[in-house]
Amino acid sequence: MEYRQLGRSGLKVPAFSLGTATFGGSNEFFQRWGSTQVDEARNMVDLCLERGVNFFDTADIYSEGAAEEVLGEALKGRRDKVLISSKATFPTGDGPNEKGSSRYHLIRACEASLRRLKTDHIDVYFMHGFDALTPVEETLRALDDLTSSGKIGYIGASNFSGWQVMKSLAASEKYGLGRYVAYQGYYSLVGREYEWELMPLTLDQGLGTMVWSPLGWGRLTGKIRRGAPVQDGRIAAGGAEGGPPVAEEKLFDIVDVLHDIGEQHGKSIPQVALNWLLSRPGIANVVIGARNRNQLEQNLEALGWSLSAEEIARLDEVSYTTPTYPYWHQTGFDERNPKPTGW
Repeated sequence: MEYRQLGRSGLKVPAFSLGTATFGGSNEFFQRWGSTQVDEARNMVDLCLERGVNFFDTADIYSEGAAEEVLGEALKGRRDKVLISSKATFPTGDGPNEKGSSRYHLIRACEASLRRLKTDHIDVYFMHGFDALTPVEETLRALDDLTSSGKIGYIGASNFSGWQVMKSLAASEKYGLGRYVAYQGYYSLVGREYEWELMPLTLDQGLGTMVWSPLGWGRLTGKIRRGAPVQDGRIAAGGAEGGPPVAEEKLFDIVDVLHDIGEQHGKSIPQVALNWLLSRPGIANVVIGARNRNQLEQNLEALGWSLSAEEIARLDEVSYTTPTYPYWHQTGFDERNPKPTGW
């Protein structure tokens, strides 16, 4: 297993972590993603640890907390061997204060996650989204207190806009508060907008990137092919609802190139798509999901080999998306405004 530095922190994380959005399946939305229960989750944790994947990512809203409960049970007796990341901000109840990044909500949300995970600390704690109604200083002070008390180790931001990240980093510097060390965001061959602003920002400010939904909401699993109906899996179950739209012909073009490159390496479509992400600048960790041990074994085969520069260029070209303003305007000034990737 390859281990990478998480931003400017001293924490080393494996190139892959196991995401637990498929654990629990306690409501209709998350059932479409998966409903892995404790026995299968324990089996998957066993495989992860055998392969050096000692990092597990979850959130308090996954199946209304059931995902954290399943993960906590699956990790019983080996908490000291693993890293856990979780998230808060989105609604956990109907009350006006059961959502957001206020001090009131975060203290209670963290305590509840600790109980469900059956642990006394969370290694990396993410704000799952930006709360514009709460001063960033209040959020960061609450996180600082949770860190000082030993309940969380490091803090991160997820799904923030670039200016929201910078506003938070500036407040940390101004008031001497804990600083976000990681950014968790959506990034895939069918969703490269991350490269326009967030990738340059994280590289400039030293945040390690954790990628969620690296297979584009299930579109790059290999189950969607030109002229073939989707028979099973997350897409067939409606699990891509809420995800960003992708033009069908563009998706087929990308999958065709993934298949062609995969044949050259003896690898599958998703394995090539995951390997491409590992080659991108600033990527500290890719969060992979799986419904069972077999899917997990397949995803782990994306490690231990590399795409050639020519293969990466082919994938870059076929997945190209014209940037929105002001990013398309910036592409002609690369000499003074260089890009980390060729978007």
